Amino acid sequence: MKGVSLISGNGSNLQSIIDHADRIDLQISAVISNNENAFGLKRAELENIQTYFVDPKIFNTRDAFDNELISIIDKIDVELIILAGFMRVLSPLFIHHFYGKILNIHPSLLPKYPGLNTHQRAINASDKHHGATVHFVTEKLDGGPIISQEIVNIDSTDTETSLAKKVLEREHILYPKVIHWYTQNRLKLKNEATATLDGINI
Repeated sequence: MKGVSLISGNGSNLQSIIDHADRIDLQISAVISNNENAFGLKRAELENIQTYFVDPKIFNTRDAFDNELISIIDKIDVELIILAGFMRVLSPLFIHHFYGKILNIHPSLLPKYPGLNTHQRAINASDKHHGATVHFVTEKLDGGPIISQEIVNIDSTDTETSLAKKVLEREHILYPKVIHWYTQNRLKLKNEATATLDGINI
């Protein structure tokens, strides 16, 4: 299955997906970033994957920026959009255009801690567990149907940095697994609140 990945930074999840691509029946057709200096673009180039930089500064509105993304992705003609550290909120325009085809990974056990600074927030709350969540993207920020999660323990010695490292290691296992469900047509977005795996509500 052909997919495109949207990134903003280092691209470690992108690298994990690239490394697993053959085993999960995925062809990454392009990588798009809103950050010209994103290291993930270099990762893609090293794998001979087409890259695009879309500069948000030249667009007056979020819809205008997202229309440019839509134009690029439609030309590539993919069946899956993989958000891997894409640090922009996608517009309803974009989400509706690719409804049911957008996956995101978030570094918390959603619905806990949507948004940013998730690791420090978990530590501040004295949580015992933390982790990562893969979900379908809907209009609600980090609020689409949860597909699967990985859990890590928060130790008393953990810092934001050490906890982030633990979670990222689990993300690199979780995301390729869920993407494989999608490429096998096992995973579907049923509605704004429900995803199904093999026809069964998750």
